[in-house]
Amino acid sequence: MKIAFIGLGNMGGPMALNLHKAGHAVSAFDLSAAACDALRAQGVAIAASASAAVGGAEVVVSMLPASQHVESLYLGEGGLLAQIAPGTLVIDSSTIAAATSRKVAEAGAARGIAVIDAPVSGGTGGAIGGTLTFMVGGSEADLARARPVLEKMGANIFHAGGPGAGQTAKICNNMLLGILMIGTSEAIALGAANGLDPKVLSEIMRRSSGGNWALEKYNPLPGVMETAPASKGYAGGFGTDLMLKDLGLAQENAMAVKASTPLGGLARSLYAAHSLAGHGALDFSSVIRMVQKG
Repeated sequence: MKIAFIGLGNMGGPMALNLHKAGHAVSAFDLSAAACDALRAQGVAIAASASAAVGGAEVVVSMLPASQHVESLYLGEGGLLAQIAPGTLVIDSSTIAAATSRKVAEAGAARGIAVIDAPVSGGTGGAIGGTLTFMVGGSEADLARARPVLEKMGANIFHAGGPGAGQTAKICNNMLLGILMIGTSEAIALGAANGLDPKVLSEIMRRSSGGNWALEKYNPLPGVMETAPASKGYAGGFGTDLMLKDLGLAQENAMAVKASTPLGGLARSLYAAHSLAGHGALDFSSVIRMVQKG
């Protein structure tokens, strides 16, 4: 299958590579020359532009930072929906506003192009290992077409509902994740301030009623879990500013449907303060620095 992949960042790069390793003819593109070079070195074909990448593609996959990037890519001047052939399947795995996903899907449908939103969970480890969870918004028929592609990048595929539903599921998940990371950071910092060994405390909580994903796979304290971004200078992973963006999307959605999300709002404020302190590019688990003693 000929697949165009647009967006080769910390998540998109490994995802595109897994499609390449699965035997698909991948034509990839990113505005970052370094990101393109990294994939080219592993045998992935790099196109000169997004327009060049989608030429003749049966499937187009995109993984971009925010709503404005997705809207510009597909609907802006010279947008891809005007260049992609009718019958093509578009899979957007960016985490963006559900309204933007619906807008792109409606524009695609008008041109005979199927568009599904398929944001992911699982972090960079899941992207590299091909074990991501996909939350899909779109028709059952379009998801059936997408499955052979998604299965090469993920281990879990959920149909959340119609267009935009995948995005709604994702912001609910990431709001909870942001809250859990702050709570986990506070608990570890409190234990350390009392002289407890953070590794021992983390294991106690992991196996007790406080157990959660951060304690299992993404401990926020350096040296506790060598595979976590915390032990790599908070490099890579999922940036604070990306978490801040997702929490903002959650709050916008909550206001639109009049839902009460007080902890989500507080979490957004804390990540905003962390970003303003100069930590926006660091992994979101670096929020522990806000609560560490000394």
